[in-house]
Amino acid sequence: MAAWLDSVFFSFDYGILNAIHKFAMATGGPNSFFTWFMRFISLLGEEGICLIVTGALLCLFKKTRKVGFAVLGAMFCSAIITNITLKPLVLRTRPFNNTEVEAFRVWWEEIGATHAGAKSFPSGHTSSAMAAMGALFLTLPKKYSWTSFIFVLLTGLSRMYLMVHYPTDIIGGILAGALSAVGGYFIAMGLLALLRHHEKLKFCGALLRFDLIELCRRGKTVPAQKERESIQIAQTTQPNQTEQTTESTPDEK
Repeated sequence: MAAWLDSVFFSFDYGILNAIHKFAMATGGPNSFFTWFMRFISLLGEEGICLIVTGALLCLFKKTRKVGFAVLGAMFCSAIITNITLKPLVLRTRPFNNTEVEAFRVWWEEIGATHAGAKSFPSGHTSSAMAAMGALFLTLPKKYSWTSFIFVLLTGLSRMYLMVHYPTDIIGGILAGALSAVGGYFIAMGLLALLRHHEKLKFCGALLRFDLIELCRRGKTVPAQKERESIQIAQTTQPNQTEQTTESTPDEK
């Protein structure tokens, strides 16, 4: 499979990587703003940690819980499809480890020699980004959620810019991520339906009702309520104490 990809799509991959590298070197090479920016975008997708944390945070609020479940489900599917299945199956080496095309390694070194694992197809960064952003698109209003795909394009571009992926790796990552996003959406819908069906169970009900914002508000209102109650008690007991003092005092003659 790897040999087939390298031979059939060589001109396509070489042409795009060559154009990207020429742009990178023309704008300052490894010390330019574009290189710094591409490294930052690539770092955001490292191991999918930022995306997983984002999904977990969205699960803490009622309004975004479905979105959070979908993102986490999509990331789970992406890991299975990309890292567990396709990468070991295809076994495509990175461009800079391609012994038949020395130019790829030279370009990789010129742009900073970013570290990457041995397996190239499909792009795990792009797959994770597409999975998470696709889940956002499927669960949020389409009027604005389509903008999430900008991050997918930037992620794919950053991996090619740093010379750690072929363009065909990026396309494969987008397809794997899109499939993962659909899987994550159905996982979220199924999980929410299951929780609602068993809402009477203590754990399921608590999970459905939990909201971090409401919890914080409740934490602020309880001390204030106790303070008001203590003031009311003080106000009601003070007149009674005054009356008792008056009754106990003997009349002056």
